[in-house]
Amino acid sequence: MPPDPRSIATLDRLIGFNTVSRNSNLDCIDWARAHMEAHGARTRMDWNADRTKANMLATFNEGPGGIVLSGHVDVVPVDGQAWSSDPFTATHRDGRVYGRGACDMKAFEAVVLGHVPDYAAARLTQPLHVTLTYDEELGCLGIPHLIAALDEWGIHPAGCIIGEPTSMRLVAAHKGGAVHRCRVRGCAAHSSLTHTAVNAIEYAARVVARIQEIGARERTGGLRASGFDVPYTTISTNLFPGGNGPNIVPAEAEFLFDYRYVPGFDPASIMRELHALADELTAAMRAIDPASGIEFIHVNSIPALAEARDSAVFRLALELLDDKTVEKAAFGTEAGFFQNYGVPCVVCGPGSVEQAHKADEYVALDQLAACDRFVSGVVRHLSGA
Repeated sequence: MPPDPRSIATLDRLIGFNTVSRNSNLDCIDWARAHMEAHGARTRMDWNADRTKANMLATFNEGPGGIVLSGHVDVVPVDGQAWSSDPFTATHRDGRVYGRGACDMKAFEAVVLGHVPDYAAARLTQPLHVTLTYDEELGCLGIPHLIAALDEWGIHPAGCIIGEPTSMRLVAAHKGGAVHRCRVRGCAAHSSLTHTAVNAIEYAARVVARIQEIGARERTGGLRASGFDVPYTTISTNLFPGGNGPNIVPAEAEFLFDYRYVPGFDPASIMRELHALADELTAAMRAIDPASGIEFIHVNSIPALAEARDSAVFRLALELLDDKTVEKAAFGTEAGFFQNYGVPCVVCGPGSVEQAHKADEYVALDQLAACDRFVSGVVRHLSGA
C-alpha cells in the first residue's frame, strides 16, 4: 500500500524547514506545536539558554504511563555537497522523497505528526506523548534538558520509541560514546634549547600513544558484545592541531578523541587511565616549568542503550513490525538518555542510516508506508484495541 497522504504532505512541509543545527528550530517547532494543539494536545516547551531553540512535549490523554514517540528536528549541513535538487524542498522521484532530513529523521516525524488527527479520534486509555528535540546532531545536546524537564513536570512514560532510520527494523541496543578534548600546556623555547622547554606536542603524543594502546587492547582482549558489527569498544584520536613554527618548541597542543563503547563497558575506566597517565607526565613537565600541565575537557557524551527484551515497548514494537529482525547499532541515539531516566526504549524508524548526512538524502515511499502501519499499531495498542 502507498503511504498515507498525510504523511507525505507533512514530510514535504518538514523538509521545507531549514533546521540545520546552527539555525533556530523554532519555526518548525511552532508549526508542529500549533498542529498538535489544534487536535487537542497539551504542549510543554523547554527552551535553550538564549531561547533560539526548543524541545517540545505534546501529550494526548493525560495520565501515568503511556508511550513516547520521539525524534530530533535538527539536521546536518549541506555545505559542500553536490545535490541534484534543492535540499530544503522535498523532491519526489523514483518512489522516493529527497531532501535534507528526509530519512534522518523527518520521515518518522512526518508520520507521527501526519497521524495526529487519529490520536484525537482514538479513545486512548494511556497517554501518547510526542517529543521533538534540538541539537541531536551536535552530540545530543538538547535531550538532557528535555529529560530534566520531564522529571520536573512529573512525566514518567512506560516506554519510548526513537524513530531514527533503521529500515523499520527493531534496534534494541546501541553503543555509547563520548568526545573529550585534551589540552597540553608546555613551555616554548628556540629549538636549539630544548632542555629549557616543555614540548607540548611531544607530551600530547604520549597521551595519544596511550589512546592507541587502549584501542588495541580492547580490540584484542576487551569486553565482547555479540550482535554488533564491531563487537568491542573503540577509541581514536580524530583532530590534532599544534605547533608554531619549524624552529620553535611548542608551548601548546590540543587534540580531540572519542570512544564508542559497548553496553556493559565502564566508560569511566578510560578516563581514569588517561588521568593517571597525565598525572605522571605532569610531574615531569613541572620539573622544568611549574605552569605546565595536561587537562581533559568533556565535550559531550551519549549513553549506551542496553537491550530490554522483557520490556513492554520491546514486545509491542516487535509484534507490530513485519520484519522481526532485532539488531544492535554502532551509531548513538537519544534512546540511552530515556533509558537512564527509567524509560525502556527501542529505536525504529523509516529509511536507512546509509542515506543519512549525504547529498541527495532520501526515504523510500515503502518505508513511509511501513511506518504508517507501525504508528497506527501503537495508537491501537494505546486505545486498548
